Amino acid sequence: MKGTVLNLLRITGAFAPFRWAHRHQALIITYHRFSEHEGVARISARAFAEQVKYLAAHYTLVPLSRLAACLRKRELPPRLAAITIDDGYRDAYEIAFPILRKHCAPATVFVVTEFVEGTNWLWTDKARYLTADAAAQAFKIVIGGRDLRLELYGAASRAVAAGLINAALKPLSEEARDAVVERLAFDLGVKLPERPPAEYGAINWRQAREMADAGVEIGSHTLTHPILTGLGDARLREEVAQSRDRIQNAIGRKVGTFCYPNGDYDLRTRREVDRAGYQLAVTTEVGLNNGRNDPLALRRIHGEYDLARFAKNTSGLARAQ
Repeated sequence: MKGTVLNLLRITGAFAPFRWAHRHQALIITYHRFSEHEGVARISARAFAEQVKYLAAHYTLVPLSRLAACLRKRELPPRLAAITIDDGYRDAYEIAFPILRKHCAPATVFVVTEFVEGTNWLWTDKARYLTADAAAQAFKIVIGGRDLRLELYGAASRAVAAGLINAALKPLSEEARDAVVERLAFDLGVKLPERPPAEYGAINWRQAREMADAGVEIGSHTLTHPILTGLGDARLREEVAQSRDRIQNAIGRKVGTFCYPNGDYDLRTRREVDRAGYQLAVTTEVGLNNGRNDPLALRRIHGEYDLARFAKNTSGLARAQ
């Protein structure tokens, strides 16, 4: 639907019947990055504030720990919703946190522990950095048998290039992925810093504790954000369990929620998350959740750039079409 039509439907209350029809299904919203500015590839502060206000008006906002308790009892009160923010970028603290605090809205921030500790990049950001910093050019690269022909002539083409590179890197082993990134940096003539620059930086533990004290739960998003389904058993156990332990030691609070990096999970990874003692885990599968959903494989709805589309997607209208 076009934006003008969606906005008219929102203003006239057309989404209300769909919210009512799905009132016994829990809504979990997922966000990643935020910006003070409009028209960028992040959720603007204005859009996020509108969406938090909308959720507070139409749902009962709860932390994921409360939702986990309801799912364990198989008793879902009507109109439950939870806000989640993945990765733990600095803008979650600088932009999203003040808005959450203003509206007294609980949320969960899933952090990558070595990212928060400042010892590691999120691997997806390395391609973004390299393509953004390289001189204007067209180039070819082979990644995992895929021939990519990419252009770096403006912000849009650079973003497309980074997305294509990351998609090609995803199936590779960590060693092969790191080798490709090194080769890409050499070919583009860009030096990759050892630690992420401010643009790609994370919150720190002091900020995480401040957020937790204000009602924002901190969950685990692994140690290094790998694709879990491609790891051996020992490494998988380390990523799942040690990340929780390090967060608990850093913030002095129990961690019971987990987020699968990139949404990738299978029976083996789910079993490891269960073994580590998590009460709830979220995926990137799109949808709402009822009492029959697996608490360790819950669905989410993505945040949007405008309120009308957000209202449509969260209402459950797509499930009725």
